[in-house]
Amino acid sequence: MSSTDPTSPNPTPASAPGGVEVRLVRDGEHEAVGALAREAYAGDFVLSATYLVEIESVAERAHEVWVAADAATGALLGTVSTPRAGRRMSAVARDDDELDFRFLGVSAAARGRGVGEVLVRHVMELAARRGIRRVVLNTGPEMQSAQRLYARLGFSRLHEREHVVDLPSGRSFLLMAYGRDVEAAPESSAA
Repeated sequence: MSSTDPTSPNPTPASAPGGVEVRLVRDGEHEAVGALAREAYAGDFVLSATYLVEIESVAERAHEVWVAADAATGALLGTVSTPRAGRRMSAVARDDDELDFRFLGVSAAARGRGVGEVLVRHVMELAARRGIRRVVLNTGPEMQSAQRLYARLGFSRLHEREHVVDLPSGRSFLLMAYGRDVEAAPESSAA
């Protein structure tokens, strides 16, 4: 799968197996992508209203929002966010040669099509093109299907980057961390 060059003013969609393309979110899609992400998270987990608003606030994000779309119909299937080159999104990325990602979500209707894997592989390819050594992320203990995906794709727990989060409700949870080293991009596709 070739990936979209986020530095290009007119990025070309990346084709993936299963008739899925990965591309940057387009003007006019922010609300639909926000609703997709909210549905993906709220359908499986009990989350605070504040966090659900953060998940849904796609247009306000200062980073890159990617979508997986059905190549034939254009239907939005999933989304993930990455920092712009040279930036970080969260404290889990500690080193300059690490890329973190957030807000990975797949619509309920698209589950089982490998959309989550396509999006994570896209993040790995993006990191390789940027010369990044490792991809890192946080996830919660309730997100077991995502944890299985990360393990299947070669991510390992980074216990030293995990911490307990105390919520205003009095509830707390372990914010888990995962990471995977990136294979270097071939010379011909380096961005």
